[in-house]
Amino acid sequence: MQNSFESVVNVLESYRGRDKVIRTLCYGSQLVGGVLSQKTGESSQLGKSLLLFSAQLSHCRTVLRLFDDLSMVAYSQSYGLGATEQDKVVRWMSVLINVADQLYYPCEHVAWAADAELIKVKSDKWWTLSCILWGLSLLLGALRSLRIIMKLRRKARKCRRTGQADGREDGVVITAEIQRQILGEVLNVLSSLADLSNAIHWMPPGFLWAGRFPHWLVGLMGTFSSLIGMLQMCSSEQNASV
Repeated sequence: MQNSFESVVNVLESYRGRDKVIRTLCYGSQLVGGVLSQKTGESSQLGKSLLLFSAQLSHCRTVLRLFDDLSMVAYSQSYGLGATEQDKVVRWMSVLINVADQLYYPCEHVAWAADAELIKVKSDKWWTLSCILWGLSLLLGALRSLRIIMKLRRKARKCRRTGQADGREDGVVITAEIQRQILGEVLNVLSSLADLSNAIHWMPPGFLWAGRFPHWLVGLMGTFSSLIGMLQMCSSEQNASV
């Protein structure tokens, strides 16, 4: 019990951990609130309250992202043009993802400032532009993960054949590690596609299913993606502690 409490505290003390918790609560509240708001009576009132709570958490995350630009710059500089990346397709996809992510933040900042009436511009086009950049990053991220999965599967098959031919057991260990990596990339694909569905929903009306998702479906997609992110964060922390 004490260890569980300390783990929760450690997650909340880190910026990334706290953001993932807020994100999960935000979409979870939207999911439950969207379901309840379709009903009548006290359930409907609770649903509306949860939707308002979700909106406030979303606004909180937007404000906190005002300070993410420099960390994104540092990450982009550390990756550079991906000279250490062996696969050229993965490398240039990663570079484009970094560019899209880097441009996303100032666009969102301008949209936020316009809504807050700090600057006198219309926020609609800036929200749309930030949504396009986010969707582009998600799409490229899903494609990059699919590319990595293909390469890992070929590597796993090669390890099996080599291990069977040489009669070695270390090939089994390597194959298990590759399967773990593949699972991680599959989760990345699922998470990216869930978020991408929401990104398209927030695009201007007339583009695919833009504006057609009910609150509960937006919450469901976001909660699914958020839980995957929480799972991956916990898994990476466990691996780091081993």
